[in-house]
Amino acid sequence: MIPHFGNHFDGGLAYSIGGNGPPLLLLHGFPQTRAMWSHLAPALAQTHTVICPDLPGYGASAKPRDLDAYSFRAMAGQMTALMASLGHEAFDLVGHDRGARVAHRLSLDAPACVKSLILMDIVPTHTLLTDLHWQVARSYYHWFFLAQPEPFPDRMIACDPDAYFESCLLGWGSATLADFDPAQLDAYRAAWRDPDTIRGMCNDYRATLAVDIADDAADAFARVACRVLILYGASGAMGRHYDVPATWAAKCAQMQACAIPGGHFFPDTAPAETLAAVAGFLHT
Repeated sequence: MIPHFGNHFDGGLAYSIGGNGPPLLLLHGFPQTRAMWSHLAPALAQTHTVICPDLPGYGASAKPRDLDAYSFRAMAGQMTALMASLGHEAFDLVGHDRGARVAHRLSLDAPACVKSLILMDIVPTHTLLTDLHWQVARSYYHWFFLAQPEPFPDRMIACDPDAYFESCLLGWGSATLADFDPAQLDAYRAAWRDPDTIRGMCNDYRATLAVDIADDAADAFARVACRVLILYGASGAMGRHYDVPATWAAKCAQMQACAIPGGHFFPDTAPAETLAAVAGFLHT
């Protein structure tokens, strides 16, 4: 899945691992797989041991039926268990999109595990759902479509998964299909054409409304203790409709922020700029 990395399956999680040095966990977002790190992970592996799992329900990871297994808290627990099984009790953590929401939850639930945190192109879940502007709802309608009871969205998407998920890749600011690496697109398509993966991704969003919103409300005033870097797409939906750094300022004890050229999927479409920001933060 990632050039020159070993591929493994453990505890229901498929993951790739490579490199030497301090451990670094990379968590992908929707509607992707760990293949999204293909241009970043090999470079980061020059200085770190890089671990890239598929989130539960995505890619080659297990796709449980239990909705609670898709909560950010449950997925964060699986990530800490995976890292512990590899001998890493503390690690640097990077997440994009849904992976960033798992990373945020992990940093609150297991602060001793997280040495530094990079969150890519999200505002806090509680903020997005409780202060939802119509402009954001128009772009992020999928939060509510995918969260509808099974099998309504699952069956609709399954009629033409490429058309639906490619509309997501192109719908959140400044991207065309030509901006994506063809090999990465092939990996995404192979995953999302599986009906179980469609169900798993829908369950991820179902769990947000069923479980995560309550968890985040309970921790509305919690602060991430470690160093945090907030990255966001300069022309993405979040960057256009929110002051993204301001949404995180009260939730982080030590925070930096930086806009990256492009829209929501800047790790795919602007890998060089993304790598420079990530590596620069990790090496400070």
